[in-house]
Amino acid sequence: MAEMKVEDIRAMSDDQREDAILNLKKERFNLRFQRATGQLENTSRMREARRDIARIKTIAAQQRAKKK
Repeated sequence: MAEMKVEDIRAMSDDQREDAILNLKKERFNLRFQRATGQLENTSRMREARRDIARIKTIAAQQRAKKK
């Protein structure tokens, strides 16, 4: 999974953003296990997933503030 684009995240509905966060959290969980067992090949994906989660949460907060 590649880094998520801001435009794509802004186009998502609230439910889609929640699903994306949930999927990224599951991916991070699996990546942690791969790292612990020495099977993780792309170590930078952990950082990307963490930043994607933060990016989605930030945009969601901005859009909530905009609605008020």
